[in-house]
Amino acid sequence: MNPPRPIPRLDAENRAFWTGGAEGELRLMHCEDCKSFFHPPRLVCRNCLSEKVAPKAVEGTGVVDTFTVNYQAWMPNLEVPFVIARVAIDGAPGVFLTTNIVNCPVDDVDVDDRVRVTFEQQGDIYYPLFEKIS
Repeated sequence: MNPPRPIPRLDAENRAFWTGGAEGELRLMHCEDCKSFFHPPRLVCRNCLSEKVAPKAVEGTGVVDTFTVNYQAWMPNLEVPFVIARVAIDGAPGVFLTTNIVNCPVDDVDVDDRVRVTFEQQGDIYYPLFEKIS
């Protein structure tokens, strides 16, 4: 069993991102003025500085942009190896999430693999992780 993940402090900016998994949704901030998605969450659009931003659910699929395999057990009880990946999110150009690829052997992960979100719950937080699409 892996140790608990660090718990983010919820606030107005990030609450939708960290809790959307309760409804099975990956929620990213979206600007009503320039129609762009962005991450990490902010109350102002990073592209046009509009304050007309709100969380919006995306499909929850993407592509592995790059990855590494971690073999170092940085914490007691941390199961290694595991994949740390940067995932390009479908439908949200320019948005990449740094996450883990789960539910497959680390040797089965490669750049350009199609993936979909799955959530790991810890208290009120739903960590967005990704698994390969067969």
